[in-house]
Amino acid sequence: MISRMSTKNIVLFGETGAGKSSVVNLMAGREVAKTSPDMERCTLHWKEHLIAFDGHQYKVFDTVGLEEPQLGMREYLEIIENAYNLITKLQNEGGIDLLLFCVRAGRVTATLQTNYRLFYEWLCESRVPIVLVLTGLERENNMEDWWDRNARVFDQYGIKVDGHACITAANRLDGRHKDLYALSQTLVRDLVIEHTSGQRSVPFDDGFFHRFIRALKELIRGNRPPKKRDVVAILTKRCGMPPEAAKKLAQNIGKKGEEGS
Repeated sequence: MISRMSTKNIVLFGETGAGKSSVVNLMAGREVAKTSPDMERCTLHWKEHLIAFDGHQYKVFDTVGLEEPQLGMREYLEIIENAYNLITKLQNEGGIDLLLFCVRAGRVTATLQTNYRLFYEWLCESRVPIVLVLTGLERENNMEDWWDRNARVFDQYGIKVDGHACITAANRLDGRHKDLYALSQTLVRDLVIEHTSGQRSVPFDDGFFHRFIRALKELIRGNRPPKKRDVVAILTKRCGMPPEAAKKLAQNIGKKGEEGS
């Protein structure tokens, strides 16, 4: 039976190859998202999946991650625009319950940091609960051991999360992986339930761009309105954006600020 509570909104993000679609299927307990590595990426748009487990219902929005240098500037900007449109859409529909950051266990890359900052710090203003799901750990004797060895690295790079799960999303029908897959399903489901049980994040308002500009002013530590080159410097250094993409985004931010002033 599905709970009478409203459907929870989850935004799933991370690099291609991190196992996002497999995590959706893991949570759902069935194949609802295509996972073929040979599938051509014909769209940069998000995909929506409606899933239910343990008496709760969720809308999971699987997004396209930022990846450099694989993406051209046009694709890069389109992904940012689509991510912004998704967050805005969910805000208008009542808010976001959880950011689920999917990462394949390994080293912390610049792309990983950029995705975190785009979704959590910039688009959601650090106001939405965020959890980390670390995939590809089927070779560990104890999957949680990986986190014990590497948690400090995420702290060093400023990646703060409210919870985590170390899992394998590679479904195996026999042997040790089958047991690990079942354990992983429990870990992810429990993580989602725990961090969507509170009050939904407050929808953002039209003052988002003004707050963003104020945040930039604080970073720049000046009282004057930030110039375009200052905005570009923050976007490239803090958010990891390519210079040309940062310039175009800075122009758009400036226009939005003028419209709202």
